Amino acid sequence: MNTKVNFSPPDSDSEDEQEQKNDSKQEFDKSKFPPPYDPFNKKPVIEEVQDPKNLQQVFHNMRGDGLINNAVKMFDALSKDGLTHEALELFSEFKDKGQMPDVVAHTAVIEAYANAGQSKEALKSYMRMLASGVAPNAYTYTVLIKALAAADAKHLVDAKKYLMEMIGKGMRPNAPTYTAVFEAFARVEKMEEAKEFLGQMKEKGFVADEKDVRAVLSNKRGPVFRSVMSVLFDK
Repeated sequence: MNTKVNFSPPDSDSEDEQEQKNDSKQEFDKSKFPPPYDPFNKKPVIEEVQDPKNLQQVFHNMRGDGLINNAVKMFDALSKDGLTHEALELFSEFKDKGQMPDVVAHTAVIEAYANAGQSKEALKSYMRMLASGVAPNAYTYTVLIKALAAADAKHLVDAKKYLMEMIGKGMRPNAPTYTAVFEAFARVEKMEEAKEFLGQMKEKGFVADEKDVRAVLSNKRGPVFRSVMSVLFDK
């Protein structure tokens, strides 16, 4: 997959031609850069594909402008989580280097598998990402952790591992991410283990937000809801 987006004019152009192309280049770039974050806009920047299990179509859509859409989606998610520094770093790779950040392409593959319910393949893609020397950002961790937490019980160990890794790197997991892990604990009825794990997270400075967790669980009731609230907030 070629992720390079080169907007530079050729050296052979005259100064006038280069100036004209630079003007058109800036115009083009503006249309491709992530939009300013609007906290009042509830509409998602990028719509999900109708059938996330159609991997052939998903990967086909990544070609060309498809990866730019993934970059906008990542930028928007980082901004909404208050990770301004990471969002601006991503943006600067477009603006200053004129190319698609490698983390976008790798995370897009991970997310495609995650949305298709193929958590094992999502994890393999993450490992390939690391092997390629590409560092994950907070959005990458969010996609991976939620995919592992939603899978069968054997992937709960991996979900715990990468949630702790994320926190250990100073990245703050959002409520949907850590709530997904504690929902996984509740589904397999391992609440004592969940409490121990929460203790480990708190040692790293983690603090759960009750309002945000309630919003995540707003459409869920019953044993899972009660178990998660009991562990996170002793209620």
